[in-house]
Amino acid sequence: MTDVVPSRSSLAARLDQLPFTRRHGRLLTGSGVGWALDAMDVGLISFILAALAQQWDLSKAESGWIASVGFIGMALGASLGGLLADRFGRRQVFALTLLVYGIATGASALAGGITVLLVLRFLVGLGLGAELPVASTYVSEFAPARIRGRLIVILEAFWAVGWTAAALIGYFVIPASDDGWRWAFALGAIPAVYALVIRWGLPESPRWLASRGRLAEAERIVSRFEADADIVSAPATPPAAPSRPALTNTSRLSTLWASEFRVRTLCLWLVWFCVNFAYYGAFIWIPSILVDAGYDLVRSFGFTLLITLAQLPGYAVAAWLIEVWGRRATLSVFLVGSAASAVLFGSAEGDTAIIGTGMALSFFNLGAWGALYAVTPEIYPTSVRATGSGWAAGVGRIASIIAPVLVPVLLVAGGVELLFVVFAAFFIVAAVAAWGLVDKRGQSLDDR
Repeated sequence: MTDVVPSRSSLAARLDQLPFTRRHGRLLTGSGVGWALDAMDVGLISFILAALAQQWDLSKAESGWIASVGFIGMALGASLGGLLADRFGRRQVFALTLLVYGIATGASALAGGITVLLVLRFLVGLGLGAELPVASTYVSEFAPARIRGRLIVILEAFWAVGWTAAALIGYFVIPASDDGWRWAFALGAIPAVYALVIRWGLPESPRWLASRGRLAEAERIVSRFEADADIVSAPATPPAAPSRPALTNTSRLSTLWASEFRVRTLCLWLVWFCVNFAYYGAFIWIPSILVDAGYDLVRSFGFTLLITLAQLPGYAVAAWLIEVWGRRATLSVFLVGSAASAVLFGSAEGDTAIIGTGMALSFFNLGAWGALYAVTPEIYPTSVRATGSGWAAGVGRIASIIAPVLVPVLLVAGGVELLFVVFAAFFIVAAVAAWGLVDKRGQSLDDR
């Protein structure tokens, strides 16, 4: 056992100075499984759309709405989920989101027409939308300061695992029969049960507990993490300390626009909006764009699977750079790389060029997502951290609603080349806005 280090005089300081423990690994994995499920669902819909367009004879507009209605649910879920997580705690909201998602995804497999599918996709989006900002907030509040950004990028890397699973299901299951898309939805619901069990076994955020005056509970959780690292520490604060008055939902939202946070919030919302527009506009439609270009369904899905595999190295490089270059520089560089890749993909001809430029787009875009999720929870204090993260994600989801519906219009106006030039422009705007964010590499979170 080691002696107590004098600087570990508070719960936050003790959390920041912990080594990475088995409990951190369990928490990261338990959160990441849900993250992978989110990605699998979003990824599956891109493959399912290509199949349903042929089977149900859907118009481009109808296909666009099947994609967009899920994002309407995600926008609402992200905004409400953050508020609820700041009021009731991270863990409860975290588990509830999976329950909503699992039930609605399983029911989607039984949908008999477009109206029912639209309703269920909205409910799926409601659950998924609340999960992502709450998950990143939750993990960031446990992560030691020196590796916090890296752990959030690793958490985001579970997105690549889920999207790759979606691509495999899309390639092997969906084309296998007319009911292949139903089996795809069913497979998406099964892991939700496993993730839900894991979630209930995770601890509540000690930072959130401390902010609500529940110091004895927070102390027990931090002590367990220290025990894993063979550290013995004195209680961080007297258990009888008074709690802070709880903020109302209105005051939480107004805090985001207080003078201290106004520029951060504006820039953060702009980055989230632009990245969502370009990412979902591109990746939801890539399988269908390839089918329209003359590739059959199986070959289109095969190309998309290869493109998807480039996500993992994108995350790996971003996870390393984010603690070397910092948050803003890493985010900006990956967004500029995304813009260049989008232009090249839009003008690519031939199998090799399509796969190569698509993989570059996947590499840079998903690395940017990792950096964005790392920086977002760090911008706000504990009392409004989930609210700030949730509303940024909610604003981003507005773009993900618009983009899939707007893609057919842009394709008619100027084809694939114009479409991806527009996506590149959004990436550039996001890269510039990223410099208005704060960079807290290696610093403690604000526990006000």
